[in-house]
Amino acid sequence: MEGSFELTLQMVIAVCAGISAQVIAEYLKVPSIVFLLIFGVSLGSDGLGLLHPQELGVGLEVIVALSVAVILFEGGLNLNLRDLGKVSGSLRNLVTLGTLITLLGGGMAAHWLGEFPWSIAFLYAALVVVTGPTVIGPLLKQVKVDRRVAALLEGEGVLIDPVGAILSVVVLDTILNSDAGASAAIVGLGLRLGIGGVIGGIGGWLLGLFLKRADFLSEDLKNLVVLAGMLGLFGLAQTIRSESGLMATVVAGIVVGASSLPEERLLRRFKGQLTVLGVSVLFVLLSADLSIDSVFALGWGSVFTVLALMTLVRPVSVSLCTWNSGLNWRQKIFLSWIAPKGIVSASVASLFAILLTERGINGGDSIKALVFLTIMLTVFLQGLTARWVAQWLQLNPQEKATGAVIVGCNPLSRLIARLFQEQEEEVVLIDTDPEACQKAEEENLRVFQSSGLDVEVLEEAGIESVGTFLAMTNNGEVNLVLAQRAVEEFAPPRVVAVFPRDPQANTTNNKTKVNQAFVSQLPIKTWNKYIVEGQVKLGTTTLKELGLAFQRAHLQALIRAGELVPLLIERQGNLQVASANETWQADDQIIYLLHDPRPKLLKRLSGGSSSSRLAVEKLPEVEEIPISEPVEEKAVKEIANKPKGEKEAKVEG
Repeated sequence: MEGSFELTLQMVIAVCAGISAQVIAEYLKVPSIVFLLIFGVSLGSDGLGLLHPQELGVGLEVIVALSVAVILFEGGLNLNLRDLGKVSGSLRNLVTLGTLITLLGGGMAAHWLGEFPWSIAFLYAALVVVTGPTVIGPLLKQVKVDRRVAALLEGEGVLIDPVGAILSVVVLDTILNSDAGASAAIVGLGLRLGIGGVIGGIGGWLLGLFLKRADFLSEDLKNLVVLAGMLGLFGLAQTIRSESGLMATVVAGIVVGASSLPEERLLRRFKGQLTVLGVSVLFVLLSADLSIDSVFALGWGSVFTVLALMTLVRPVSVSLCTWNSGLNWRQKIFLSWIAPKGIVSASVASLFAILLTERGINGGDSIKALVFLTIMLTVFLQGLTARWVAQWLQLNPQEKATGAVIVGCNPLSRLIARLFQEQEEEVVLIDTDPEACQKAEEENLRVFQSSGLDVEVLEEAGIESVGTFLAMTNNGEVNLVLAQRAVEEFAPPRVVAVFPRDPQANTTNNKTKVNQAFVSQLPIKTWNKYIVEGQVKLGTTTLKELGLAFQRAHLQALIRAGELVPLLIERQGNLQVASANETWQADDQIIYLLHDPRPKLLKRLSGGSSSSRLAVEKLPEVEEIPISEPVEEKAVKEIANKPKGEKEAKVEG
């Protein structure tokens, strides 16, 4: 009983430490593996002595195997095949030619600089061929780079993991069975990749087909069915050929992800949570079992080995693999610098250390220490400097992305589109209503008659390069779905939508980075009616440091009364859609709509025509606008061209 309590306590400590490390890393915006390493070593035998992973015995190997399977499946599930298609040649080269270059270069560096025997040197090189997806994924969420570079790094991290793990097994088999020739090693590698690929492909297709037709299952149960199916495919592949299960899980994840499941978003969230838990527990346990003395015993030669891998082998590999890719030198430098190692390297190295020791072969502890040294240096040096390197190379799309893709061709969205257009920013409208699309075309706006869920149309509209995605159809729930899909598929810098103020919706909003557009509970149909009937004025005001509180209060009072809607904010030269939770700052220029029913009343009294227009005024004074003048076609352009504070143009409604 006491022994079982000790094992339970070990797992409790590992889970608590791992999740705590994730929380701290999330708060400080750094790769979580940094704190997972620190917590693991601190709690291990060289620290506080609270964690002793070796007490888990065979259980540690089981935890490692199943956790890595879940991690690789989740990586395959999140791979975007459309993005991979744009870099398919470079990705294929990195997974094949790049693997060979890293194996040869890393082996020579470990032998000549680290003074390892050739066999152990190449085993180390095989272990560090991989670039951990568990590090790359969080890193790219914090450091935004253009989609081609992100897709290449994510694809390499996922696809090369099973290749590297299987390659490591082949090299280990060669060491343990020294009489085996090179041909046997190549055949073993091919068999494992082939068997895993076939089982994963067929199994993933059957799993996706079952989920589409199993309408009687709840969403929660479907998530568990996927987990059980993935583990079943992993076990089947492992039974047929050892170490082929990793390839099976990756391929199964890719196939299931490409199956267009109706509950795909919930499935990805569930698998993402499992991955975070698996990575947290696994890395804490493995790093707690690391001997710091063994790392220091490696000497400076091992440090030079890792530096050579980072500054020489990786750049050569990237240069050759992306020779005719169309990537510019800035993108290639970033790819050359970002290649952190992660959980797969650590877990496989830990298992190999045990196997080598059991077979009486020296070098097991040294291999593990060198791999962990590689993880530490690559994560700390590359992970912590990635943001600075991206800014230096000007690869951050948020700093230069402008323009907007707007779903919905109602009068309000067309007005916003024209304001963007007159600021010389690209804007595209999308709607399924042919009449609304025709009106947009008459106003010289670029428009697609299609669904906002059509990924190909979104790509053609240029969502990958714009700064804002705005969903503002007349259906708030549809807008929220459109915005969430845009975040998941393309992750634009700013995603806003008109949707109801609902606690559940707001929770989802916060998780998916969808902001509520304009104001809470905007009655978009009402404001469209106001625009059509000419009951609005277009206004602009610049907030000043002196009197900022009064201006904010005045605006908020009009918003609460339903008389004013802030549309756009020009801040530091950037035009952006106003959001409901916006904190207005001094020097912000706010373009807004003000409800003014007087033009309609005067029209009725005078029997005038139904012409409508928007006028620009400055808050807090509201100037009356006579309606007898005709509507000016170039009103929006006049607003854009006049200096701030002097805009008194008229805009067609």
